[in-house]
Amino acid sequence: MTDILGQEKGTNWTMYHGDTIDVARGLPDKSVGFSVFSPPFASLYTYSNSPRDMGNCRNHKEFFDHYDYLIKETARVMKPGRNVAIHCMLLPTSKERDGYIGITDFRGDIIRAYQKHGFIFHSEVVIWKDPVIAMQRTKALGLLWRQLQKDSSMSRQGIPDYVVVMRSPGDRAEEDYVHHSKEEFPVDLWQKWASPVWSDINPSDTLQFRSARENDDERHICPLQLEVIKRATIL
Repeated sequence: MTDILGQEKGTNWTMYHGDTIDVARGLPDKSVGFSVFSPPFASLYTYSNSPRDMGNCRNHKEFFDHYDYLIKETARVMKPGRNVAIHCMLLPTSKERDGYIGITDFRGDIIRAYQKHGFIFHSEVVIWKDPVIAMQRTKALGLLWRQLQKDSSMSRQGIPDYVVVMRSPGDRAEEDYVHHSKEEFPVDLWQKWASPVWSDINPSDTLQFRSARENDDERHICPLQLEVIKRATIL
């Protein structure tokens, strides 16, 4: 059974409304030149109550068992030598859920999950996030100023976002080469975007579908900033 709710087409684009894995299964082999997205951050954000929701999981293993279905389809539909950009972060643990306070290497787990299917770790960029805003939003113990006075061994830095770029194996066909002119992509812009750290991303520049939500609505909008999508797509 598929769950594709509809599609719209225009000049050089097609928009699908449906489950990601179902849509991917309907795409032809080696038909995608680039992919950029932000997967659910395991169970950190739950988008809906559906059992098909990757974020609606009990633990990391269950999440990656589900995510693996998408990676398999991605490996099939990507053209050789083309890139998949995954927006992610390291995940904080909690005493209640995990038994300890610390950080999980979610970024590294994603890299290894793609490598298992033959993808090559191509590059990554760190996206700076304001630790003060993170402290105000999450009340994380390690970011609290008063924790320095109580026990600074539990203090830590904020957690940035990452864009991890994985490359599908094989060589690109010459007709698939991507070219940028000096006029559309001057050297100073390239030097800025080639930086391994982007500190100018507005964290609020996301898709805001609705400012207020009902209790039975999906509970989270994707945190991937639109400027990150723009840069990833152009590069």
